[in-house]
Amino acid sequence: MQFCRKIVPLITIPYLARILGPAGWGSVAFVLSFGGLIVLLIEFGFNLSATREVARNRDSPEACGRIVAGVIGTQLLLFVLACTIAAIAVQWLPILRANPSLLIAGMFFALAQGFAPVWFLQGMEKLRLAATLDISGKLLGVLGLFLFVHTPQDGWKVLVIQSITPALSTLVSLWIMYRDIPMHMPSFHLIRQTMIAGWPLFLLRSGTSLYSIANVFILGLVAAPQLVGYYAGAEKLYVAFFGFLTPIQDALYPRLSNLAGTSEEDAGHLARVGAALMSGLGLALGLFVFFAAPFLVRLLMGPGFEAAVPVLRILSLMLPFGALAVSGTQWLLPLGRDHTVNRIVLSGGLLNVATAFALAPRFAHIGMAWSVAIAEAYVGLSMLWVVSRSTTFWSRPAQLRPDMPIDVSETFI
Repeated sequence: MQFCRKIVPLITIPYLARILGPAGWGSVAFVLSFGGLIVLLIEFGFNLSATREVARNRDSPEACGRIVAGVIGTQLLLFVLACTIAAIAVQWLPILRANPSLLIAGMFFALAQGFAPVWFLQGMEKLRLAATLDISGKLLGVLGLFLFVHTPQDGWKVLVIQSITPALSTLVSLWIMYRDIPMHMPSFHLIRQTMIAGWPLFLLRSGTSLYSIANVFILGLVAAPQLVGYYAGAEKLYVAFFGFLTPIQDALYPRLSNLAGTSEEDAGHLARVGAALMSGLGLALGLFVFFAAPFLVRLLMGPGFEAAVPVLRILSLMLPFGALAVSGTQWLLPLGRDHTVNRIVLSGGLLNVATAFALAPRFAHIGMAWSVAIAEAYVGLSMLWVVSRSTTFWSRPAQLRPDMPIDVSETFI
């Protein structure tokens, strides 16, 4: 699945960059970023909190049914809130006001992506099924782009095509899910319980989004679409390479969540192996992207995107630090250290926003790249500091329990 996710952008990015141009690409990227923030709200951190709960209760269909009912009920309420936010935002954002078709397509994209029950399939460790649905959707999306996107005015079609296939995958996933578990109607109690359980990890995802999803959105508030296009193009390439770390994370997190409650020794061993793999791969990818940036931009973005080369080189510095951040997160969360992780990630997100509004108005795409690189370095080093100071991760299996407090002042800064 992850291999497909890396290959597909290498096919679609060169095509869309050449068809839409820097300005058209920048407008589409801005709306995608806005849609991504809506997806963040609808998901509400369930890819972490609900995955963990399903993994812990996978042997009880009744318990899983209640978890699913609480998640879906919460997501329906959050989507109504998201529509209200979008209606208000369009009055203040010129790009959205000038491109109503892009806005509508962006909301459809958010609906399709936000309700995908990947968290359930991960929690049940049905990764083969999740991979089949994801790969099928990606390949159909590539075919749709080649068939229907031919001019710079077809930007809205990009969003619609990227929404149809995940929408179909979501429907299939729901049908498969309800074959294995009983269907419960969402109740006020279940929704309230789900929101309380998901809130800390929603804050975690929100903090992460402040230096990932929101960057294109923030840059679009202060820079021209063409400059947004330079940054968005480099960021797309960075995300594609960072995604090589995702298979390790997706495979380890549900297993670590399960082992943390059954075999602490096995959980510690597995976490150390995963951290070694991710750190080594992150460093190797960072070096490759830094030195190959001119070739990658010329090959994948085409003429007119030369200004994206320094952006990609700056973003390549994030790959080793991003690997550290993911390694720390996937070890601390199964141990119940949600609040510690949240404080690090939220402070990193706020650092990114502060530096972005200081640097982006003056240095545009270059300033935004340095802003997010600084934030990622802070988060990665803080995770390393907390894990080394508050667990025995490096020497023997961790003896921490959820009721043992961590001194939150032990962050890197």
